[in-house]
Amino acid sequence: MHNPQVPETLEGWSVLHQMFRIRWDALRGLSGADRRALAEEAAATLAPMEDRPDGQTTLVQLLGHKGDLMLVHFRPDFDALGACELALARLRLSDYLAPTTSYVSIVELGMYEMTAKVHQDLAARGLVPGRDEFEQAFDEEMARQRERVKSRLFPALPDGRFVCFYPMNKRRGEVKNWYMVPFERRAAMMREHGMIGRHYAGRVVQVISGSIGFDDWEWGVDLFADEPLVFKKLIYEMRFDEASADYAEFGPFYIGRRFAARSLSRLLDGEPPEPPARRP
Repeated sequence: MHNPQVPETLEGWSVLHQMFRIRWDALRGLSGADRRALAEEAAATLAPMEDRPDGQTTLVQLLGHKGDLMLVHFRPDFDALGACELALARLRLSDYLAPTTSYVSIVELGMYEMTAKVHQDLAARGLVPGRDEFEQAFDEEMARQRERVKSRLFPALPDGRFVCFYPMNKRRGEVKNWYMVPFERRAAMMREHGMIGRHYAGRVVQVISGSIGFDDWEWGVDLFADEPLVFKKLIYEMRFDEASADYAEFGPFYIGRRFAARSLSRLLDGEPPEPPARRP
């Protein structure tokens, strides 16, 4: 049964973030030729994964102590994500990577306004929530909406040179509880929240993924941009809207530079890797 207080969601790509620390001590014991062999084997597997019809993978050189390497995989389903994980585990390079954390989610589009509109339209037609006719009509409308926003559910990875990833929750405390706020108020706060993001159109691309039931936080947020300062500006401004100031809880932030799989040997040699080629 479709609860009018629960906003519907539309889902797209399945997403896996993998974070690793490179075992530099072990790599230093290898000759340059052996390091290149490790990198070439890994690049032969990872390069075809960077751009394919059924999803993409991007490599990120992480900054700071939380890790050295992050892989972000966008795929059609969890089976395909499992194949990505196994492909990396089979590489000899995996002996020199120590996992630090990971994150599993699915690209999600929240439908606050559309949920309310569909409920109103169906009620105007005399359909009663909980009845088979209502549920069928509601599902048909959501299927139409899914086709309409398909490009947002299955986006190509943006060309942004830098990536910022963080998980977050909506607060469920004794005083402030997002899930107990009336639907209309939540919808209004999300509209305000979204308007801030629109001010940064063209400078940053945001991909939201839902992880309730999949991981320790409720959502994952990926930001892509050509210069990292925009991440600070956007997130700082959003902290002042009501949805964030009263109800948002943030997990650890990961920031890094994207690079091409073919440049992996440079990273393993301790040199800055080259960015991936931009799409035409």
